Amino acid sequence: MNLLVLAAETENPLFPPIPELVIGLIAFVIVFGVLAKKLLPNINKVLDERREQIEGGIEKAEAAQTEAQSVLEQYKAQLAEARHEAARLRQEALEQGTALKEELRAEGQRQREEIIAAGHAQIEADRKAASQALRQDVGKLATDLAGKLVGESLEDAARQSRTIDRFLSELEEKAEAAR
Repeated sequence: MNLLVLAAETENPLFPPIPELVIGLIAFVIVFGVLAKKLLPNINKVLDERREQIEGGIEKAEAAQTEAQSVLEQYKAQLAEARHEAARLRQEALEQGTALKEELRAEGQRQREEIIAAGHAQIEADRKAASQALRQDVGKLATDLAGKLVGESLEDAARQSRTIDRFLSELEEKAEAAR
């Protein structure tokens, strides 16, 4: 045991023996070489694939976002167009309604004027017919009365007609003067 203690005392733990250092270095180079030749390309390959997937995913996400933005813009444009079309249709309907109201109002006014004109024409025709009938009745009565007063018959149609016309003309002039 003394030898081991003595050997342990002579060895410095900070500086390992040279043969161990060389063997450790050779083993490290062999392990590093195997890792560099076999494992490192596989790791780089997997990392490259993963980077490409991530970049592809990012590109796909950007493309999808661009497409979504495009679709959103199209939707907004269609919505604005639909609103514009609805406003145009509403304005058109309002104009048509206004035109229809004006047309119906004009048609009603025309019909009213036609009815009034027809009424005035009917009244005028009735007035003339009544006037004619009144002339005949008054003429007959006046002729009968004059015949009784004079004592002779006034049956002559021409004379009778002139007398009636003169009498009625005088009545009309008096009626107009009274107005």
